[in-house]
Amino acid sequence: MKQLDKHFYEFGPFRLDTAERLLLRDGQHVPLTPKAFETLLILVENYGRVIDKDELLKKVWPDTFVEEVNLAKNVSYLRKILGGEEAAQYIETIPRRGYRFVASVKDVCDERGGQVWSPLADAPPIDLEEKEKGDSDSDSEPRRAPIGYGALPLIGYERLPLPAKPRARRLGHWGWLAIWPALGLTLGVAIWAMFFRYPKEYPFAVLNIVPFTSFPGRETQASFSPDGNQVAFVWDGEKGDNLDIYVKLIGAGKPLRLTTHPAPDTHPVWSPDGRYIAFFRQAAESSGFYLIPALGGTERKVADVFPYRDPFQGNSQYYSPDGKFLAVADKNSQEEPHSIYLVSIETGEKRKVTTPSAGSSGDSYPAFAPDGKTLAFIRSSSRATTDLYLLSLDGGAPRRLTFDNSSIRGLAWTSDGREIVFASRRGGSIYSLWRIPAAGGTPERLPTIGQSVGSPAISRQGAHLAYTQYLDDQNIWRLELDAAGRAGAATSLISSTLDDNGPDYSPDGRKVVFASNRSGGFGIWVCDRDGTNPVQLIDRGPYLTGTPRWSPDGRWIAFDSRSNDTGREGDADIYIISAEGGQPRRLTSEPSEDVTPSWSRDGKWIYFGSTRGGSMQIWKVPAEGGQATQVTKQGGFEGFESMDGRLLYYAKGRLVPGIWQAPVTGGAETPVLDHNKAGYWRFWTVAPKGIYFATANEPARPVIEFFNFTTGKVTTIAALDKPLSPFYPGLTVAPNGRSLLFAQMDQSGSDLMLVENFR
Repeated sequence: MKQLDKHFYEFGPFRLDTAERLLLRDGQHVPLTPKAFETLLILVENYGRVIDKDELLKKVWPDTFVEEVNLAKNVSYLRKILGGEEAAQYIETIPRRGYRFVASVKDVCDERGGQVWSPLADAPPIDLEEKEKGDSDSDSEPRRAPIGYGALPLIGYERLPLPAKPRARRLGHWGWLAIWPALGLTLGVAIWAMFFRYPKEYPFAVLNIVPFTSFPGRETQASFSPDGNQVAFVWDGEKGDNLDIYVKLIGAGKPLRLTTHPAPDTHPVWSPDGRYIAFFRQAAESSGFYLIPALGGTERKVADVFPYRDPFQGNSQYYSPDGKFLAVADKNSQEEPHSIYLVSIETGEKRKVTTPSAGSSGDSYPAFAPDGKTLAFIRSSSRATTDLYLLSLDGGAPRRLTFDNSSIRGLAWTSDGREIVFASRRGGSIYSLWRIPAAGGTPERLPTIGQSVGSPAISRQGAHLAYTQYLDDQNIWRLELDAAGRAGAATSLISSTLDDNGPDYSPDGRKVVFASNRSGGFGIWVCDRDGTNPVQLIDRGPYLTGTPRWSPDGRWIAFDSRSNDTGREGDADIYIISAEGGQPRRLTSEPSEDVTPSWSRDGKWIYFGSTRGGSMQIWKVPAEGGQATQVTKQGGFEGFESMDGRLLYYAKGRLVPGIWQAPVTGGAETPVLDHNKAGYWRFWTVAPKGIYFATANEPARPVIEFFNFTTGKVTTIAALDKPLSPFYPGLTVAPNGRSLLFAQMDQSGSDLMLVENFR
């Protein structure tokens, strides 16, 4: 008897369809790249057994030699797809060996005597043992669904309809007259289901997602050529040492490197005629936008602009369709917010077209509509609080399109100019792709696109969508220190497949508080000093939350968080929560950015950085609540009191080198440490005898160092093997001075994904 070849594996809420090569979660399709699916299938088929890395490499890439980093990227990608903290229940890493699928797996075969499930719906099984009553054939077959049903969505069906096997007799004239209406009705229902009942949330039926790049390191910020056949993008190279612009044909060929400058080159965009590529260079001497021939050649600078704070996060189509202008974000001073300017490519003349409010982060990611009449951009009250706006270039005020107060990482117009696709954290802590009509409406998530994504790009020809798939994984590590302050080997302390950062030891050294989005929202967590027994104190959902700090008595934890429950534009405020959990208490409520709290040594005050005076300065507020007092006048962002409570040591901002000091009662603000960009990354803390801080001799080689108050000398504590994130805090010393905790990027990289047949 002929057997069906359908085969399913079930684990947790997931179902793996080996025939259709689909992964489903609770009946919803979860997109996977072909190699990621193959990796998952091999792990699932061998669940409970350790699969060596070499064995996996040979099975997933049987005819190609690839580096081990490709396998690590696949596993990291799978862990993110399987879901944050829960991913540890599925794939286990066996150090120096390989991987093991540890979840319980149910093997479901649709052979005779088994059950078959619809791959697109959570419907009851079809009983293949059910026989047809009255069938005169002795070798009767089990009842099976018609072949055509597999191509239709089965949402709403409780059971696949199983037609009875026809009897071996002829139908008369009147019999056919009776059957034809029924056949017509069946055909009509099928056509209606295929073309009208197909839910909008199932575009994966016609989309095909494939990796465009899978090089070592970080590839991001795709931009399509006008004919849709080539993609310009940013890559840090095989050694991960320099961000440059590359061009690659879709489907074949090696990438062509266009730029070689030691400064980061980002934000590539094609000219409308396909002859040039514009890009942004953030150099120490001057930052600006350049043009370079698409086939390589001499660069030409178009305009100088003020350096961007986050130059690598996303991209947009800022080259005008008529080829005459670049739309760029620029400003005239550190304190001023970024505005959008139109820059003449021929003359370099600038014309300001947006005016954001003072004290905000300003406007960025300008993108011309295909007809060139409208400019989309994002307006930010802070780095993590942004929304989409549209500006008619014929005049008028900008029109707000979204009301999320959530971080956005790049945007793109659809080819017909009717919608905008953008990467956003709206609804959670992880970036996804969303689309919204330019006329206004509610954004809809693109469900077939993976999470932790950004920088979408849409081709004008060829119906392609490209985006960046991020593979970053930040965890917390520990360094043990001997009596002389020398560090041993670093060991992992707190980890998940998402971001864990901002550790702080409790005053008695028995607990660690940290920030994490492992639950899908931004939250504050507490665990034992050995990393065990993690407990979530609060989940702030999509609102960026972090910098948790213990009070000196160990009873309270201060942190910063954004929210729209005040009716404001998602400004950050300082909160206090009990170390045992419960409802937090808001300590600040000004229409400003209030961030990076720390406690005074007596526990009576909380210091924080704030823009309430027009620029970022250090302020302090009574821990019980009350009026805040400004501490610094010449800039300040994050500070810690000296152990005797007489001085405040502080840094002036992320990506601003140097550590300063000032009396807590007010007075002269003087520099203390300007060694190798101390304080540049927010990786620093004050100890009884000095200041621990992290710097980087190279981008991928961070160094933890110690500044001695008595001698004024700086000594190296440890050289780390992996990079640190410049945007999240992550350094604390134990009260006994015998261990350091720091947040490290264990997995850092990104690939470009290509969606075919995008509409």
